[in-house]
Amino acid sequence: MTELLDLPTGLTARPLVMTDSRAVYEVMAAQEQHDTGEIAIEEADIVGDWQRPSYDVSAGTLGVFEGDRLVAYAEYMGADRGDAAVHPDHRGRGIGTAIAGWMQERARATGASVVGMPVPMGSAGDRLLEALGYHVRWNSWVLQLPEGATVPHRDLPDGYALREATADDYEACWTVLEDAFLEWSVRDREPFDDFVARTVKRPGFESWNLRLVTDASGTVVGVTVVYPFGTEGYVDRIATRKDQRGRGIAQAMLVDAFAVAREHGALTSGLNTDSRTGALGLYEKVGMQVTQNWVNRAIDL
Repeated sequence: MTELLDLPTGLTARPLVMTDSRAVYEVMAAQEQHDTGEIAIEEADIVGDWQRPSYDVSAGTLGVFEGDRLVAYAEYMGADRGDAAVHPDHRGRGIGTAIAGWMQERARATGASVVGMPVPMGSAGDRLLEALGYHVRWNSWVLQLPEGATVPHRDLPDGYALREATADDYEACWTVLEDAFLEWSVRDREPFDDFVARTVKRPGFESWNLRLVTDASGTVVGVTVVYPFGTEGYVDRIATRKDQRGRGIAQAMLVDAFAVAREHGALTSGLNTDSRTGALGLYEKVGMQVTQNWVNRAIDL
């Protein structure tokens, strides 16, 4: 599909490969720094996603180059999901419009009826997608626990325990997370091997990054994924089994995640949530503050 791209003179395009992950990170980081004032992406995030067994990197990605330098990236992740970035130095040249068209055609070719992506609210990407006819599907927020603040302690129910996950727990962790996220996320169930690829095989993974809560019978009922990111402990995912909610388990897991991140050098803690989950109020109640607003924009194909 690269031959259908209407790119400015002097630019070329090709599918990406695993060794392009660093260049993609640099473009995405430059865009985030420009649009939000901070960088939230790590190369490990890209590698973790791309190394999923079910994912064909070259079939799902596009890179736009000026000579040997990557200046823009687009990705169709399957179903209704995509992502893209244009280096701020190359905006206003029609690249964003071209790769948006590529993403739509790539999604349409797989039979998808809609495709969308997240953008910071009010950013150049947000304005472009709005002008191209993309509507807002949902809002999302990045929250941070201010330095020095703590979340009020919450004891687990009697007989429950919180610990690091071991290899024997990985499938149970995957089940709890997928069951919880699929309550509101319209997508196929993530294959177990994909979960392993982007979690425990993510570059830099350490055992304390995947944590769980068990009930009195030893069954996993809650899971947290927390990573170090600079001086922040970032809670990538947190979930409690549906029949176990309302018992303080999620708050106990938050307290634990923030504490263990501090033990490993974090000064602050952060996470993100969106309007589909209804969890924003919960995080604000424990003292977290919204630092960024994003929207997910989509277009019908």
